[in-house]
Amino acid sequence: MKRSLIFMCLSLVLVAAGCKKEMVVPNRTIITTLNSGSWVPNDGGRTYTAAIDMPEIDDYFNERGGVLVYISFDNGTYEQVPQVYNGISYSYITRTGQIVMEIQSSDGIGTVTPPGAVRVKIVLIDSV
Repeated sequence: MKRSLIFMCLSLVLVAAGCKKEMVVPNRTIITTLNSGSWVPNDGGRTYTAAIDMPEIDDYFNERGGVLVYISFDNGTYEQVPQVYNGISYSYITRTGQIVMEIQSSDGIGTVTPPGAVRVKIVLIDSV
């Protein structure tokens, strides 16, 4: 009986030692500011883009991770992008090393004036 109990305990230790342990990486939140001079005009002022350097987005993350973007016009209230605010449509794309914000008129026809300084909150969500 004693020998059987020792064998059972040893078996449990060996099984537990063989289990794969995965490291959980927490989400990362980055807050940055886009100044009015950050916006580059395209299409005769109908569209503007602003690139945010994001070295955290490597090829692997860009393919498998998730990115959420929020924008604050009043330095405290964040609205998730895509968003329409004061007749301007805000959207973004991700690529290796960058997030590119884009603004255009919400009707897609008129020209827009880029906003003043806005805060941008970026949440990077790792996935395996």
